[in-house]
Amino acid sequence: MAVVIDLFNRGVVGWSMKSHQKTILVMDALFMAVKRRQPVEPVLIHSDQGCQFTSKYWEDFYKFHLLDPSMSRRGNCWDNSVVESFFSNLKRERIRNKIYNTREEAKKDIFNYIELFYNPKRRHGHLGKISPMEFEAKYQTV
Repeated sequence: MAVVIDLFNRGVVGWSMKSHQKTILVMDALFMAVKRRQPVEPVLIHSDQGCQFTSKYWEDFYKFHLLDPSMSRRGNCWDNSVVESFFSNLKRERIRNKIYNTREEAKKDIFNYIELFYNPKRRHGHLGKISPMEFEAKYQTV
């Protein structure tokens, strides 16, 4: 699974699940984020140093879509702590004690977690105990 998290509101703006960790996995997640956010100015995109983020396809994609890449230091998970925290929450709050019979069943459950709970309802201490969607709505009305 790959996710793109907006650091402004801590919401998951792009995600993808596949049976492999090839470049298309992260590109699908990033494409969803670009489609949702439609950046008109350069946007910083942070990732680790996995081979998915160093491919020619990735480079062409971020250049075309006004994305500015940033990478974590080698072997330092703290550089990507917001994403690490999301995956920790996903495991603890949703999938820890579940056994999925199919990949599709897992994908539907994780879709529900992200789109129906995490973004619209899950409260974040960093956001003053409100959800990512509430935080963004509050900002837009100011």
